[in-house]
Amino acid sequence: MFLELIAAIAAAFAAAGIVLGLNLVTGGRLPRWAMPVAAGAALLGYAVWSEYSWFDRIASDLPEGVEVTFANHAAVIWKPWTFVAPFVDRFVALDTASIRTNAQVPHQRVADMYFYGRWTRRQGIEVVIDCREGVMAPLPSAELDDSGAAVRAAWSRPLPGDTTLEHACA
Repeated sequence: MFLELIAAIAAAFAAAGIVLGLNLVTGGRLPRWAMPVAAGAALLGYAVWSEYSWFDRIASDLPEGVEVTFANHAAVIWKPWTFVAPFVDRFVALDTASIRTNAQVPHQRVADMYFYGRWTRRQGIEVVIDCREGVMAPLPSAELDDSGAAVRAAWSRPLPGDTTLEHACA
């Protein structure tokens, strides 16, 4: 977050410097308000670019085998342009290389999932995925019986648009 603040300030100084240079070239014909307006526009432009490019930048840096399965598109009142073009403020990724199966319970899988959010730290958790029922549960909430099947788990269905089951059960 600190580096983004530095980048925003650098963008504002660059825009103000460009206007200052243009003012020198034109012999001082630009209005006095041009420099602060250019700096403010650069700050706002950088903030908008940073919000909209965050998901693509993070998703492109995911390791091999980690697939994005759900992205939440948000629109917030204090950013009115997001009602026209919502941005991704958080997403979920499944580590397909971590998927483990049990021969005694072939319809259940255990995998690592990662939760990413704008301005938050990445969080990881192991989940149990029941491919036959189309549900999943965090592993810490589940108990495993003698065969390795998850019992008494906090099962939930994926949200619409969540492709976790398709990736885990393929």
